[in-house]
Amino acid sequence: MRDSFRTGVRLGMPYAAVGFVLSMSFGVLAREAGFSALQAIVMSAIVFAGSAQFAALAVLASGGSAAAAIAAGTMMNGRFLAMGMALAPSLPGGPGRRAAQGQAVVDASWALANRGDGSFDRGLLFGTTAPQYVTWFVGTLIGAYAGDLLGDTGRFGLDAIFPTFFLGILIDELRRPRSRLVAICGAAIALVLVPFTPAGVPILAAAAAALLGLRR
Repeated sequence: MRDSFRTGVRLGMPYAAVGFVLSMSFGVLAREAGFSALQAIVMSAIVFAGSAQFAALAVLASGGSAAAAIAAGTMMNGRFLAMGMALAPSLPGGPGRRAAQGQAVVDASWALANRGDGSFDRGLLFGTTAPQYVTWFVGTLIGAYAGDLLGDTGRFGLDAIFPTFFLGILIDELRRPRSRLVAICGAAIALVLVPFTPAGVPILAAAAAALLGLRR
């Protein structure tokens, strides 16, 4: 497991770099939305989910309630239910221990740890997540406390980072013959639904493509 953890750290560094930039943006936007620096940092430390955090922040910034913000974040993270069920057989221990280990699941780590045969490399999963968590936390801290120095984060073109991030994961899945059809179908479902449905719905609906695995 030690070797696969080290490999995971190496593979996770590019995603960690992207997360660092995004989390700085989150820290800045959270302060602009009325969060204290500590609240923004604690949210990143506990939630650690970019799309869900930005979705919740958007609701709060537009005057929505905390309940609506939590619902938006929960919808965005709904995909982790399916990912967790696929991962669970590869994790040792009882339900409580597996649930604790499952907290390490993020999109890139899950995809990279997938062996392609229905099993996952646990060490690779943990290793890939480790640098992403560190840079997400540090980036939020910098954004929350040094937002005035960063200025308008929109000029960095951050709106293109999320699509590019998920495109990189999709490309990796397309390289695996056994997951190629599911990846293509999932991407197609999401693209069709994006113009017509609320944020989060396309991702959840795209997960239905995983049902193709029932053919086996």
